[in-house]
Amino acid sequence: MASRSAARPDGAEPRTPAAQEVQAKDLCLRLLTDRARSRAELSKKLADKGYDEDVSERVLDRLTEVGLIDDASFAAQWVHSRHTFSGKGKRALAMELRTKGVAPEVAALALDQIDGDDERDRATELVQRKLRTLSLEFEADGAGGRSSERDRVVRRLVSMLARRGYSQGMAFDVVKTALAQAGTDTDGLPAD
Repeated sequence: MASRSAARPDGAEPRTPAAQEVQAKDLCLRLLTDRARSRAELSKKLADKGYDEDVSERVLDRLTEVGLIDDASFAAQWVHSRHTFSGKGKRALAMELRTKGVAPEVAALALDQIDGDDERDRATELVQRKLRTLSLEFEADGAGGRSSERDRVVRRLVSMLARRGYSQGMAFDVVKTALAQAGTDTDGLPAD
């Protein structure tokens, strides 16, 4: 049985391997005009479209040879963009690169461009931006309401950072520091 891509919809003879290569290359080039992609992403897309594995490998090898596919460059761009514009932490970025099919050693090199200070600075920016939308006026209700409302805000901010891939320890420390700078009482909050 011929693959989906080899059979022509008009019932004519299946396409030749050379014709399949041209179409596979065109598909890859269209995908690469949207954004950089990893080799694994392109390979999956070609497989989803029914291209034979040997045709896909030849096309991907050729595109790699001419520099249009470069997982190291892709990973570096991805990490920079997602950290800078989406506020993602190293843990989330590592997971995203893994799902994009980037080899662990290539991902590690890309992630090395973010040091601990950069990550902490970005987490601080995210918390400060979120604090502008939250009310920090905690009313004491006589039953510990002030600290329970503050604790709710702390949980909310720490959770926001955790979802973005920041470690719990860093997230809590950044939130506690930001609250103290905003003049909020941080007494009673654990050290970590």
